[in-house]
Amino acid sequence: MATLKMLNMAGKEAGTIELNDGIFAIEPNEFAVHAIVKNYLANGRQGTQSAKTRGEVRGGGRKPFRQKGTGRHRQGSTTDPSQVGGGVAFAPKPRSYRYSVPKRLKRLAMFSILSDKLANKELIVLDSLDFAEPKTKEMIKVLEAIKAEKKALIVTAEKCENVMKSAANIPGVQVSMVPQMNVYEIVNHDSLILTQDAVKKIEEVYA
Repeated sequence: MATLKMLNMAGKEAGTIELNDGIFAIEPNEFAVHAIVKNYLANGRQGTQSAKTRGEVRGGGRKPFRQKGTGRHRQGSTTDPSQVGGGVAFAPKPRSYRYSVPKRLKRLAMFSILSDKLANKELIVLDSLDFAEPKTKEMIKVLEAIKAEKKALIVTAEKCENVMKSAANIPGVQVSMVPQMNVYEIVNHDSLILTQDAVKKIEEVYA
């Protein structure tokens, strides 16, 4: 079992926590992480782009100019893609970019990125994280005390309104819950901050 020093909200040591080697200490698989990030971005695409083909452009019923004697190439329709105002060749149409990936690949990617964060000392575990009321200043104090990077992802075991509201106005800081966290968010942030309960929840979910 890998062990990591826990911190409290003041940035002081608050004991140690044992981490499951099968989740936090595997050999990172870059292919799995890349595949899942690519899938996440593809599934987020709207796919609403559209352009008219030559069959959808208005006009084209009359030959624009005579066949010979003009010095120009012959042309039979104003809707041809080579004409100004004509249709688009191979025009893009609305489509879905969504595709699925195997669950085993998702798990491997999650284990890989968690292990990478631990190996690169970008994983911070707090014994607890909560505020009596939403206070952005208090959240900033906590982040400075634990020496988190400007882009930080905070993951809690359950929804905590005060934590979410306290971090809402801090650029680069995002709050998520264990069931909602994904590989892309972890990759996109420099620091991963987990509460002690979140670590236990992760090990329960992925056991």
